[in-house]
Amino acid sequence: MAPEPDHGRQSAAKSVLPRLKSRVGGRQGRLRAAVVAGALLAGLSPVVAGAPPAAAATGHKDDPTQYWNKVLLQTFRNARGWDASPGKLSRSGAIVFAAIYNAESAYQYTYGTLKYEPYLNRPLKYADKHSRPRPDEEERLIDRTAYRIISQLYPGDQAYIDAKYKARTGRSPHSYDPLDRLVVDPVVRQINKARAGDGSDNPKTYSRDTTTPGAWRPTGEAAGGGEGDCKQPSDAVTPNWGKVRPFVLRSGSQFRPPTLRGFTSYADLVASPEYASQRDEVRRVGAVDSTERTHNQTVVAWFWDHDLNGTYHPPGQLLELTGTVAKKFKLDTYETTHLFALSALSLADAGIAAWDSKFDSPINLWRPVSAIRATGGANANWEPLSADRSGAPFTPCFPAWTSGHANFTAAWAAAMKHFFGRDNVSFTAHSEDPHTLKAYRQLSSFSQVAQEGEFSRLWLGVHFRWDAEDGRAIGTNVGDYVFANALRPTRQGHPHGY
Repeated sequence: MAPEPDHGRQSAAKSVLPRLKSRVGGRQGRLRAAVVAGALLAGLSPVVAGAPPAAAATGHKDDPTQYWNKVLLQTFRNARGWDASPGKLSRSGAIVFAAIYNAESAYQYTYGTLKYEPYLNRPLKYADKHSRPRPDEEERLIDRTAYRIISQLYPGDQAYIDAKYKARTGRSPHSYDPLDRLVVDPVVRQINKARAGDGSDNPKTYSRDTTTPGAWRPTGEAAGGGEGDCKQPSDAVTPNWGKVRPFVLRSGSQFRPPTLRGFTSYADLVASPEYASQRDEVRRVGAVDSTERTHNQTVVAWFWDHDLNGTYHPPGQLLELTGTVAKKFKLDTYETTHLFALSALSLADAGIAAWDSKFDSPINLWRPVSAIRATGGANANWEPLSADRSGAPFTPCFPAWTSGHANFTAAWAAAMKHFFGRDNVSFTAHSEDPHTLKAYRQLSSFSQVAQEGEFSRLWLGVHFRWDAEDGRAIGTNVGDYVFANALRPTRQGHPHGY
């Protein structure tokens, strides 16, 4: 189990709501002076002396982190191939929001209002004790950092990213801003150094057993609706993602059970009554023509799907939901960056943990469609509810145990519960899956997201019950661990206020 969050962190979480209202528009900063050698100009700091003129009004009133989240989600929709895989997308989200958060942390530290530890690094101070921030300084830091990081991750979308920067700021992204040298460049270098050689570019294809009953094998589905084939082992999506260096966890296997429910061989697994029961359950409730799946279960199944290209995929849906909850509570700029960073780091490590269980455990479990069709007879042509845009059956091309959706939604829910110090929060969730029956649904708690994410995959016909249950358990541990070990409240009494 993940360690319990420390009492100081719990207290900070529980007290965050009453503190939020007092932060908006009430900062008493300190006037900034030059701190870079040779940068003095008529007694003014380099940032004040060299700051660009105020941008023309653009009509955008979004919080800067919320704005760039929307930009990031569009790059998710544009991604294809392995770049659209859940692990890669969640990694991008963590890099973007960790960088934004570190830039914001530099701002807070510089003006004496830092409340939380930066991600990985000591806080950056870029002006002296006599300084006060310019009115647009905080937003410029976030805009410039977000632009740099998203551009770096998605160079194929550069024209779009450039246009979104100009639409927000009224300036060219290539215009001079002294904050780049003082803050943005160091923050980008730090996050790049932290992720260098993390294993995310490992191109090795899947090479384990795909013939033994119970072992994962390609489902035989051809490309349809813009999706990739799943016809041969090399089609398996990101089989090495479980070995990617986590952002906060010690390893991808940190919370994985040693084996799937204690089974050490495929023969024992497929001969067990538990396996037979689970296979029969998904056959009945996950079929395209199921008479046992309720209408509400079908609604939930499609609402959380987002497997298909052209959507923002599961990590994107949860990042969008992070923004929804942040708006509900009217979080200020600092708290918004903090919430997005916690959420994104939890999602990234949940993706690594999920893929570790899928590909690096002793049993790489086949998908329900393979298991059910193998029984023959009337089941030989069984089809799941899950489908591509053309309506053809679709099952993601990687092993079943554990469910990525269950990992992601549980990690997100755990992080949100800790941040707000409560679970019973109502909010409106959105789905852009092409098959969704409801674009918007009212939810009553963070745990409801985890529960629906857990069982939606069973009702969609692409996972067994234990995939969902064990995925939720791992994801919850991930979210708990990230909250307990990253971006914690600053230590009181530190000689530098950190």
